[in-house]
Amino acid sequence: MSFDIALSGIQAINEQLDTISNNIANANTYGFKSSRANFSAMYAGTTPVGTQVTSMTQSIGLNGGILNTGRTMDASINGRGFFAVKDGTGQVNYTRVGIFNKDVNDMVVDANGRKVQGYSITPPSTVPGPLGDLKIRTGLIDASPTTNVKFTANLSKDWIPPTATFDLPDVVTDPTIPVVPTPDSYNMTKTSLVYDSRGTQHSVTQYFRALSATQVRVYTAFDGTDISVLDAALPSPIDITFGTDGQIAYPAPPAPQELKNPITIDLSAQGALNLVFDVDYTGTTYQAGDAVTSTNEADGYSAGAYVGVELQDDGGVIAKYSNGQRQRVGIVALATFSNEEALTSTDNTSWIATSAAGTPNFSEPGVGLAGTLSATTLEGSNVDITAELVGLMTSQRNYQANSKVITTENQMLQSLMQAM
Repeated sequence: MSFDIALSGIQAINEQLDTISNNIANANTYGFKSSRANFSAMYAGTTPVGTQVTSMTQSIGLNGGILNTGRTMDASINGRGFFAVKDGTGQVNYTRVGIFNKDVNDMVVDANGRKVQGYSITPPSTVPGPLGDLKIRTGLIDASPTTNVKFTANLSKDWIPPTATFDLPDVVTDPTIPVVPTPDSYNMTKTSLVYDSRGTQHSVTQYFRALSATQVRVYTAFDGTDISVLDAALPSPIDITFGTDGQIAYPAPPAPQELKNPITIDLSAQGALNLVFDVDYTGTTYQAGDAVTSTNEADGYSAGAYVGVELQDDGGVIAKYSNGQRQRVGIVALATFSNEEALTSTDNTSWIATSAAGTPNFSEPGVGLAGTLSATTLEGSNVDITAELVGLMTSQRNYQANSKVITTENQMLQSLMQAM
């Protein structure tokens, strides 16, 4: 009987050693969850007959450390949740390993080629669609014409009103007029880049000329020609009047500090639609100190080709294009379970749902019980090397003790045989 009991101990310890060695071997495996062999006593009726490993417990709920990779398609989960990936058979697996890429079919896949599940978005809409495979919008995106030029600055009250005559720039009707007016005829100039319906880039240049302590005159040129030359109906120049607080006061704004200069440029000769946009001066001031431009940006863009994709911390899948545009084309979904410890392992870093684990609840990162994402990072293994080595030494001592039982039993039997 002692032989059998000690043998069962050795067999169980061998299984435990397999588990410990597997944990140690995967100490550097991304998203790996350590396992533990659970021992239980064996009885024949009321008689003890040894031990056995009756179950294996995987520490699914214990997160590993966060490792910075710098790769834009890597992501780790801070908190609960799993990435959902669909294999070639249609089986959905759940994993904590966020190593993603775009395959030849423009689908977002993980390192094993499984399709990542999420909510697709079709620009220009920003509304997420139903849960499913994520596909990247590649190829060209059409040009978008400019509709607004946002310009916010402090026009210095310390400016001295110029005395020189301002010559309207004109490269259309009179090429002899300098493209750039003489510097002593204005106080500041700023240029914005705008786009027409064909994606052609144009320049909008503004010349600011102080008139008095409360008023600044603004001349606007389009592609080197004053807009009033292009169309006499266009408002150029315009005078901006400021109140005693240095804020815009005229024309009477719909809201404090608000002023917009509407401009329409006829581009039919260039095969494009009329370019209609506002130059928005909202927030511009006229106060003492340096002239500082805080905002000078226009919407719209030229056509562009797909150049890459990246993930954001909110789970957004961002497609990038050669024209500098970035479009949100999807959101990676996270799945949570009421009893994630009951998931069935398919390998050391993936699991499938079971009835005991409960129905998966899908949501965007950071919503409900789902954790948040950290882009350009990965979750490391949760193996505690120190604890595993201690367990390894304990198993070794237990193995030696059980071997000693067998040796002692063998010596007793030999003594008994010699006495007979």
